[in-house]
Amino acid sequence: MTVSNVQAPRRNASLMDRIAAEDIFAPDTRNEEVWIDVIRQMDRVYGELIESQIAVDEKNAQLESAQEFIGSVVSAMTDLLIVCDTDGNVQQVNAALLRLSGLREDQLEGLPLTEILKGRDDDAQSQFLHFLERNEPFSDFEVLLRKQQAPIPLSLNCSIRRDRRGKPAGLVLIGRPLGELQRAYKELDEALRNFEKAQQHLVRSEKMAALGRLVAGVAHELNNPISFVFGNMYALKSYGEKITRYIRAMDSQTAPDDLAALREELQIDRIARDILPLVEGTLEGADRVRVIVQDLRRFSGNQTEPADKLLLAPVIETAVNWVLRGARDKPAVTIECPGDLEVISKKGHLHQILVNLVQNAVDALSGTRDPRIGVTATVDGDRIVLRVEDNGPGIGADALDNIFEPFFTTKPIGQGTGLGLYVSYRMADEIGATLAAMNTPVGACFTLSLPGNGKEADA
Repeated sequence: MTVSNVQAPRRNASLMDRIAAEDIFAPDTRNEEVWIDVIRQMDRVYGELIESQIAVDEKNAQLESAQEFIGSVVSAMTDLLIVCDTDGNVQQVNAALLRLSGLREDQLEGLPLTEILKGRDDDAQSQFLHFLERNEPFSDFEVLLRKQQAPIPLSLNCSIRRDRRGKPAGLVLIGRPLGELQRAYKELDEALRNFEKAQQHLVRSEKMAALGRLVAGVAHELNNPISFVFGNMYALKSYGEKITRYIRAMDSQTAPDDLAALREELQIDRIARDILPLVEGTLEGADRVRVIVQDLRRFSGNQTEPADKLLLAPVIETAVNWVLRGARDKPAVTIECPGDLEVISKKGHLHQILVNLVQNAVDALSGTRDPRIGVTATVDGDRIVLRVEDNGPGIGADALDNIFEPFFTTKPIGQGTGLGLYVSYRMADEIGATLAAMNTPVGACFTLSLPGNGKEADA
């Protein structure tokens, strides 16, 4: 009885344990979903870890590539490079400084900058220390590289290195030996002088080339007044012979009736009326020759001339006549310019610009039916605007931007130097004018804007 009562609870406990175990390991839909969700979360976290690792590897590769690139750039620099902290202690140098100083990088790192560099004198040293103490940038400051028996002069530039928050993190100094700079400046100066000489030579060459094209026209221009002078001088010679004969008759006490008959025969009264206009005409012809010769000297010479007030119409007429006299195909030219319109300019420069523009228009009209050129001058405020227009094919879109460049030409090889418009553009700039080109509905137009008050010309 007693035994029976003791063993009954044990049997019940074993059964409860078995039932509990079966409940735990028995299939349950809710538990399966929990495990599946846990596994999914683990997969997602693992995938994110892999992606993060890949991103870190890519960033490391980029950093290594950037570091290699920066290192190669720093090593390839021919200028000296010194990087230091805000206290002026050297953090990094480049190969150019090591080559120049003959030291190793470990011998320079950590040293105060003042043990490597110093000012050329006491004042420069004080200023150099002032820059370093205040972390101020500077440029083209001359210092000496001290780690040498004979200090090497440098031209130094300094800028502030900042961290990601924008606060100063140190100094970056770049320098170059002064000997190299002086040699570079000398070479640059020599190249500039050679360029200026070449430009002057081009201007002279273009002047002579243009003068050669205009020789026939200039000869005709000279021929007219010279012929006029010769004709008048022959007439004056005849008049002089008649006057001399009449005066001798008067000295020989010829009878008054005979003297009157001789006077009428020799037409002394007519000679008296004609002799003064003949002399004035001769002087006018000679003066015309003088003006043409002066224009030729201005056109072909290198002498400088001051800006002066002059009438614009005669300059235009002379330039047009010179070009037309030597042109094979002569276009119709109209000139619209007030006779009293004055401009302050250099006559030789203005004359050559007009000759080049008119010659360019004549060349552009080759093969054009009914060729026409119009030259007009108008006043626009304090400027005088001079336009040379033609009814030719115009300027191509690809040539419009390059038309004033040296040696640029649309003409066949051997028919143009490409310097006429370039020289005109430079001369316009020298006299304070502007030269521009554009197309019109009927052809091309070149506009020369001249100063009307003389201020720009004087400048």
